Amino acid sequence: MSISASASSSFFLSGSDLPSDEVIFGSSSAMEAVRLSVDMAATANIPVLLQGESGTGKEILARYIHLRSPWGSGAFVKVNCPAIPGTLLESEMFGYQKGAFTGAYTSKPGRVELAHRGTLFLDEIADLDPALQAKLLQLLQDGQFSRIGASEDRQVDVRVVCATNKQLEKEIKTGTFRQDLFYRINVITIELPSLQQRLCDIPMLVDYFMCRYSAKFGRSAPPLGKHTMKSLQKHNWPGNIRELENVIKRYVVVGREEVIAKSLENEPEEADFNAEVPVDGVIKLKEVTRLAVKQIERKIILKTLEAHRWNRLSTARALSISYAALLYKMREAGVPARESRRKAKTNPAPRVPKARMAAARAGAGQAPRADQVH
Repeated sequence: MSISASASSSFFLSGSDLPSDEVIFGSSSAMEAVRLSVDMAATANIPVLLQGESGTGKEILARYIHLRSPWGSGAFVKVNCPAIPGTLLESEMFGYQKGAFTGAYTSKPGRVELAHRGTLFLDEIADLDPALQAKLLQLLQDGQFSRIGASEDRQVDVRVVCATNKQLEKEIKTGTFRQDLFYRINVITIELPSLQQRLCDIPMLVDYFMCRYSAKFGRSAPPLGKHTMKSLQKHNWPGNIRELENVIKRYVVVGREEVIAKSLENEPEEADFNAEVPVDGVIKLKEVTRLAVKQIERKIILKTLEAHRWNRLSTARALSISYAALLYKMREAGVPARESRRKAKTNPAPRVPKARMAAARAGAGQAPRADQVH
């Protein structure tokens, strides 16, 4: 399906870089239920919880809800809960007063204040530090909070939208998430389906991504053939819409459908980790699990690095982790910082002693170099 210049505008919301309603919700029955929930939630100042696998479009939907709400003209402020260390997250979220701690030379508003009369989007809320969950609970209860080092509370009018790819009920049972906070953010819950549950929407999503990245990269990739489109609709998409986006982005840049076929073939392999059980039958489950996870992480990181030509920043984004977290995991797993280093380590060049090299040159009737004469 080709994309004309006039048709391309229908892929975007008017006055926004967000996808249009047709692209966001598609035509699947699963997304029709999401659309109905969004219509109910958008106009009311109540917390919304978005649940779904990674890559299903939770942030896009959060921005859509913000634009459709009475607070759409205000700021949309995102907080990526696991990306900011717990020691810094409190000051980032709630701000601090001058002199509150060493280095606080001026007062600074937090992201909660910046979202006043707008929307505060808390991504991966399940990973929010337990100490901050109590302050967030107060904010949701009465709209009040206090900066670090302040003696008085501040009042804000903020719409809170949370997102997670975890089941918060399970986190409550393990004691990592407060039950009272869950009840506060769980006023309206919207469950986003996986891409596997909306395969009929793939052609529309493909056209949207082709339009977007053709304009961004200044390329004009040819329309996909029927066979390739069928292959896309048969794929299981473990990375959901984000994975599809990366596949089409790669196709727009390269311009050959073989790139898509290769991308679909490069599925993460099933882990081949086998734990050896001692004769007495005793096995340390935690230790074995830790080693298995390390091996799986290393394989995934290597494959993602190769897919992104060893661009670590792009790899971190694709894995939905911070750049610092990727570097730490690479060091921990023994992954080299550059592909060339990995190749050099795999196939090291043989080292020839200088004396032998000089003798070889002399035998060939050549004068030895100055650095080879002792």
